[in-house]
Amino acid sequence: MNDKRLLIVDDLPALGDVVSRVAGNLGYDVRVTTHADDFKRDFESFNPTTIVLDIVMPDVDGIELIDWLIERNCEAQVLVASAFNPDYARMAETLGSAKGLEISFIEKPFRVAELRESLS
Repeated sequence: MNDKRLLIVDDLPALGDVVSRVAGNLGYDVRVTTHADDFKRDFESFNPTTIVLDIVMPDVDGIELIDWLIERNCEAQVLVASAFNPDYARMAETLGSAKGLEISFIEKPFRVAELRESLS
């Protein structure tokens, strides 16, 4: 199994495709999902080393997924992505970090260079 595994959850399939291509070029094995239930299933079976998590999705709040990851003692680096109010994403970053989850934030729309740097 590759030591660089990226799990992406974003309700916009096009964004997942872009992140997947960039990550694939950096040597990641990648899985992309648009729904929280699929994300949870894939998290358990794929054991990601890195997660790109959209903080605002129609079927789930990203904060709920962060809590879910904390409950599972997630050791992956979590990259919170959002076009919503950056304060909300930073709140997620603060919550996760306080509970031992390694979280960073990238604001949408982001440049490919920014994403590449965040994944490197």
